[in-house]
Amino acid sequence: MPTRADLRRVTTVIDPDLCTGCGRCVTVCPADTLSLVGGKARVTGAESLSCGHCEAACPEGAIRVNGTPADTLAFETVAVGDEAVMGSRRSCRRFAPDPVDPVVLADLVRAGTLAPSGTNCQLWTFTVVPDRPRVEAFANRVADFFKLLNRVTDFRAVRLASRLAPGDPLGSYHRDYKPSVQEALAEWARGGRERLFHGAPAAIVIATRRGATTATEDALLASQNILLAAHALGYGTCLIGFAVSAMHSDPRIQKSLGIPKDEKVRAVIAVGRSAERYLKLARRKRAVVRTVGRV
Repeated sequence: MPTRADLRRVTTVIDPDLCTGCGRCVTVCPADTLSLVGGKARVTGAESLSCGHCEAACPEGAIRVNGTPADTLAFETVAVGDEAVMGSRRSCRRFAPDPVDPVVLADLVRAGTLAPSGTNCQLWTFTVVPDRPRVEAFANRVADFFKLLNRVTDFRAVRLASRLAPGDPLGSYHRDYKPSVQEALAEWARGGRERLFHGAPAAIVIATRRGATTATEDALLASQNILLAAHALGYGTCLIGFAVSAMHSDPRIQKSLGIPKDEKVRAVIAVGRSAERYLKLARRKRAVVRTVGRV
């Protein structure tokens, strides 16, 4: 099983002779892997998401993310236009402040409802958070939850007790996520970047009602429809997993959005115009692919 170190291994290489120090790669990096040092981009972080944002944003071709092979975009039968829609969609972590037209948000929800669902039950719900003030209020409630969680997991006795639970949830959070979450919350408190919803001007929360035979799958299929539809319309999106986790643990956040307690939140999608610009398609890590009957 891959470890966190395996998943976050840095494979980014920068050619100092080509780098002009424009800083675009640093701005789009979600893991703070890169920094400007002496007027040049350098790998300074210990972890990477291997998203390839830096490589795709570099106008000089100075960056290569070796963990994402070029042939992951080599389609044999997919039309060029369809390939571009799928291959150019990226998770946006820097949104422009422009509001999202309510008509666009309504169309994105309609796109979500066109996804398949188990036994065609369609027991999903879509809650639209339509403007930046409401997104900020949502983000503040999620932030309050993580501030409390950070304080709780500082107690060694709590972490020891967590080892008795499957997956050691509090211990793994304290080790793997608390430092970066705490840093992000502190930055926002200082008036810096809001790194939870990334400044998004709108959001869509997808939940499911009781009775769905494949509830999680239904919601995620609807989410993918929304992500691709938004991209086709020129909007950026990002799945906000931290918000989902907070809502599962603190029912008051869900209640504040008017979502009934008998619904379970499955996905939260930030939506808005992207403030990022990319020059290349998004490559992926090489997947494990098997064909039954072949050795």
